[in-house]
Amino acid sequence: MANTDFHLQFQDFEDGQGFTENNQDATTVSIDDPIKSRKQRKATGNAFEEEDSDDKTELLSGQKKSAPFWTFEYYQTLFDVDSHQVVIWRAVASIAWSVLLLPVTSAVFVLLSRFSLFHPIQWISECTSLLTASSTIFSLVVLCGVVLITGLFNLEFYTLVPSIPCSRMALLGTVLHPRQCVHSLVYCTMGMLVMWCASVTIGGRYSTLGIPCKQSESGEVVTCLNEYHLFLLLAGAFMGYSHSFLGVVKNMYYVSFQPIQQYKYPRFKGCLPMVVKCSVIQSLYSARNFAALYFFFGYVPKTWISSTLHLQIDSSLQPLDSLTGLLDFSLLYHLSISGTFLYFTWYLTVLLFRIYVTEAYSFPVQSTFTEDAEQCLPKVLAETNTLVMKFLALQDLALLSQHSLSRRLEVFSLSQPGGHPHNWNAISRECMSLLSELTQRLLAHQDAVASNGRVKSQSASIDTRSASSSSSGTEDVSETPRLSVPLRTPGSVFTSSVGGMHSALTAPFTPDVDSPFSSPAIRRLVGQQEPRSPWFGTVQSPHIMRRGPKLWSASTESQSNGSPPASPATVPSPPAANQKPSFLAQWLQNRREQLPEASSQALFADSQAHIWALQGLSHLVAASFSEDQFGVVQTTLPSILSCLVVLLEAVDRHFKLPHASSKPVRTVCSMGDSTYKTLRFALRAALKTAIYKITTTFGEHLNAVNISTEHRKRLQQFLEFKE
Repeated sequence: MANTDFHLQFQDFEDGQGFTENNQDATTVSIDDPIKSRKQRKATGNAFEEEDSDDKTELLSGQKKSAPFWTFEYYQTLFDVDSHQVVIWRAVASIAWSVLLLPVTSAVFVLLSRFSLFHPIQWISECTSLLTASSTIFSLVVLCGVVLITGLFNLEFYTLVPSIPCSRMALLGTVLHPRQCVHSLVYCTMGMLVMWCASVTIGGRYSTLGIPCKQSESGEVVTCLNEYHLFLLLAGAFMGYSHSFLGVVKNMYYVSFQPIQQYKYPRFKGCLPMVVKCSVIQSLYSARNFAALYFFFGYVPKTWISSTLHLQIDSSLQPLDSLTGLLDFSLLYHLSISGTFLYFTWYLTVLLFRIYVTEAYSFPVQSTFTEDAEQCLPKVLAETNTLVMKFLALQDLALLSQHSLSRRLEVFSLSQPGGHPHNWNAISRECMSLLSELTQRLLAHQDAVASNGRVKSQSASIDTRSASSSSSGTEDVSETPRLSVPLRTPGSVFTSSVGGMHSALTAPFTPDVDSPFSSPAIRRLVGQQEPRSPWFGTVQSPHIMRRGPKLWSASTESQSNGSPPASPATVPSPPAANQKPSFLAQWLQNRREQLPEASSQALFADSQAHIWALQGLSHLVAASFSEDQFGVVQTTLPSILSCLVVLLEAVDRHFKLPHASSKPVRTVCSMGDSTYKTLRFALRAALKTAIYKITTTFGEHLNAVNISTEHRKRLQQFLEFKE
């Protein structure tokens, strides 16, 4: 008993130094006077208690405390912008760098324009004096304004989903659109301004529009029209319109994300030779085309400007709208280098804008403060107003699922209080909705192609599929379990897709039905069929033969008006002479026919978002095998596998269509981004890689997942590496 009391007695220790030396893992707790301990902590320079109290206050109030103005954190907050404004600030940064690089490109242009092989000392001295002249400084100010307007147009017209016209008439309607006409007019004006700056910099016979000359009859000195200066100004307008036109045809404002992330400077350094090459080639093409155009029609603007400005035409000089006038090596050389300078200035602004906008942006998975909740990754993924933020969020999801363990653990974490996997549910739901939307779009396109451009009713198609599935044992997409969202017809896909009629995710596959440039096949797809029409349903009358749409027939007018066509038995066959179409009608019909490859490209125009969704979803599911401590992924694993398998079947069926598996033609050097032409192949590869990633990680454990038999058989092929 005494021994027990001895063990329960409190003992005093003078200091804990000897105790801690004997016990390295021991922890000592100081219970001294709080005032004394506060002084000791201040003496040692530790202020953790004050910081902890401030953090607790911030957590309880839900607001961040502003830093003092003498600290670095105070000035750092001035540059912290909202995630929805990140694109604007990136565009401003790209414009700023374009302006900063403008003196360098202008100096190179001055050296090339005054180049003299036989007088190098004089050449260097003239260039040095010209770079410090007032005319050069004023030209730089004008060029800065041109670069600013170009950057604003890049911000206004850029797109993440390319506009792919499915017919030649649709392309013509895009070029003649009023918005595009204003764009072309502005670029023509900017081209003339750049060429004016170039002509002032070159000097000599290109400096001014009016030059003094003597009349041959009276010998009086008058002001004559300088055709060389006019030639460069008109060439600038022509090159400006060419740039605007090629921006539509070659999707120059399409911004694609690089599959391999690079820092801004290495990417800029790698793309700079390509920009120089494209500028030189495009300048030579434009100079050739403008010289030919000026040879035939150059007399018209020359006469109009001379009569308007009351400038005489010097008859002693050789006119430039002739072969001897155009075959001037000095003129063609200065035209080529001026055009190269013009295109390089615009292309450099476009390149910097692409580099800055597509830079990876890291979103927080979850936030402690309430004002930052809208900027978290699950919230931004559900963004529908700003498409670029949705793309950046999907890109960040694909990156964190592969390279960030701490952020993956935040995705798999549970909310407190409540213990719900809100982060994983929001991310997986958004990814699966994107994939399901693409699946429905592919099925609707396949139904439209299978019915030869006629929309089948949903009830009739369901009955036909059920009958075919019961009578035949062949595997078909209709035999696989459908998604929870009902299958929509092509018309409903066009009109009620994600984001509305003109959603950015479905913009390439949502043609304007009311436009005069839309194809009649698309009008039949979107339009509703009358129940009394012989085209209603899937069963066709044996008296009706499949014919292409005829612009000259009366049946097209009746269908467009909504009235049912007459019975085939009562309609008399027209004479053979009337059935032959005219040349104009045949030409219009050929231009309005849809291009099969363009339709397939438009169907997968926004597939970059789906590729990131596949990568992020598959890597998160694979990582959950060892990192998901709470099993939040296992509840949605059956629906994820079913969604992937159904999408794979739809993609496989699409690639069996004609022109779907054909490789695009390799384009020449151009600033237009043509990566959208191969997005369907990249999507199919990403889809199979995603399924392989999941099957190789889980292995035979997938047999315990509750999925259908057909999906299990398809996944077994991936387990056996037969796909």
